[in-house]
Amino acid sequence: MDQRVNKPNNQFMNYWMVKTEPSSYSWEDLLSKKEEIWDGVRNYQARNFLKEMKLGDPVLVYHSGKDRAVVGLAEVSEEAFPDPKDADWVAVRLKAKSSLPKSVSLQAIKEEDRLSEMLMLRQSRLSVMSVTQAEFELLMRLSK
Repeated sequence: MDQRVNKPNNQFMNYWMVKTEPSSYSWEDLLSKKEEIWDGVRNYQARNFLKEMKLGDPVLVYHSGKDRAVVGLAEVSEEAFPDPKDADWVAVRLKAKSSLPKSVSLQAIKEEDRLSEMLMLRQSRLSVMSVTQAEFELLMRLSK
């Protein structure tokens, strides 16, 4: 099933989730800076997802660690470029859009049958992953 939707300029939009440990870099950090390089990803599958991100794609921000919840919405503001810390890897630039009205906990995600196939549940160690349009829309509804 194709998770992409057509953007106004006939490009396809994908949906993403990035995970971060709030003690090292939190959603609040991104909000305060408004825009930031998302770097330091050292997993091949996650790197490949970074390479697929396109300008304007929505990105859910998930706090790992003790919080374990989707907390914010960002968007890709610059597509993949060499990671400034290690040019063998890539980074993207993310722009903070808004905090979710209510965070969506990992427990709530696990309890929702329609989210049972989410990549974050099947490959929990990935720090960057794709999200289907249906999963994205459901997560946004659960955050209301």
